[in-house]
Amino acid sequence: MKEEISILVHKENIGQRLDRFLHFVFNEAKDSFGHFLADNTSISVAGKLYGFTRSKFQKLLQGGNVCVNEKIILSKNYKVHMNDKISLSVPRQENLAAEAEDIPLEVVYEDDDLVVVNKPQGMVVHPAAGHQCGTLVNALKFHFRDSLSRISGESRLGIVHRIDKGTSGLLIVAKNDRAHIKLAQQIKEHSFLREYEAVIHGNLKKDSGKIAAPIGRDPNNRKKMCVIGRNSRWAITHFEVIKNFKGFAHISLRLETGRTHQIRVHMSSIGHPVVGDPVYGPRKKLYEALNNQCLHAKTIGFEHPETGEYIHLTSALPKAFEALLDQIKSPDSS
Repeated sequence: MKEEISILVHKENIGQRLDRFLHFVFNEAKDSFGHFLADNTSISVAGKLYGFTRSKFQKLLQGGNVCVNEKIILSKNYKVHMNDKISLSVPRQENLAAEAEDIPLEVVYEDDDLVVVNKPQGMVVHPAAGHQCGTLVNALKFHFRDSLSRISGESRLGIVHRIDKGTSGLLIVAKNDRAHIKLAQQIKEHSFLREYEAVIHGNLKKDSGKIAAPIGRDPNNRKKMCVIGRNSRWAITHFEVIKNFKGFAHISLRLETGRTHQIRVHMSSIGHPVVGDPVYGPRKKLYEALNNQCLHAKTIGFEHPETGEYIHLTSALPKAFEALLDQIKSPDSS
C-alpha cells in the first residue's frame, strides 16, 4: 500500500536535477521542508521521506512512482522548473519504527506539549543507516511511550530539529503534532533562539560578527558539507568571543539559519575550525576526554506552542568542554 505526497518547486531550486532536488527537500531542508509541500499533503505523511538517499529516490523514479505535473518521470536527469508539482507514491513500510530502549535522559524541561533534553556528546538523534539503536529517539520512545509527535515518522518520533552526534546540548522534542507544527514554524521564521558555545583554533580578527555564506553538499565527498554557491542554501552564523587564549578562542555562536553542520562548516571556512572536529578540523588531539568537536548547544529560546509564554533554557558546559578550557589556559597548550 502506498501514500501520495506532493511538493512544489520554488525559485531557488530551478534547474536542479530531479533526484537531487528530492534529496535536498527531505534531507538538507529537513527543518523547513513544509515550505515545499503542496496544499493536499500533510506534514506527517511527507515526513516518511526523511532520510531517503538519492539512490532511494532514483528507485522511486525507476518504478514509475514520481510524477511531474501529472506526467510520470522515469529519469533522474529531469531538471525541475518553477512551480513544477511533483507527486510521489511512497510505500508505507519504508519508514521503520525505532525500538524503545532504557537509556538515561537528562530532561531539562517538560510539560504536556513538549520536552527539552540535554543530549550528551556521542549520541545520535535518530535511527539511520549504521545507527539503528542507542539513539535519542530509542530513549524517548522508552521514557515517553506514545506521547510523542509522529509528524516526522516512526523513526523520528517527536524530533523537531537535530544536533550532530558529536555535539552536546539542548534539543526540543514535541509531544503532539500541533506543538510540532508550531515549533517547526518558529524555526522556519528564525524566531527560535539557538545559541552554542565552542572552542576554536586561532583568534578571530574581530570580537563579534557574522558569517554569511551558502552551504551545500561537498561535490568531492558526499559525507561532508562545504561553502559552495551551487545546490546550496544561504546560511548565517553570528559569533562573539568570550575569551581568547594562545592559539585558541572560546566563543559563543547564534544560528540565524539551521543548515547541516552549519557552525562547523562556517568556522572551518574562515580558517578557525572547532577544536576536535573529526571532519572539518585538524587531526591534532588536544584532550583525551574530548572524543568529538568541542561544540555545545547551550541555550534555546522559543514561544510555547500553546500558552504563548516565552521559554528560555540554558545548560551547563560538559565536563570535557570545561577540562579543555582549563588545558588551553596553560601557556604551553599550543
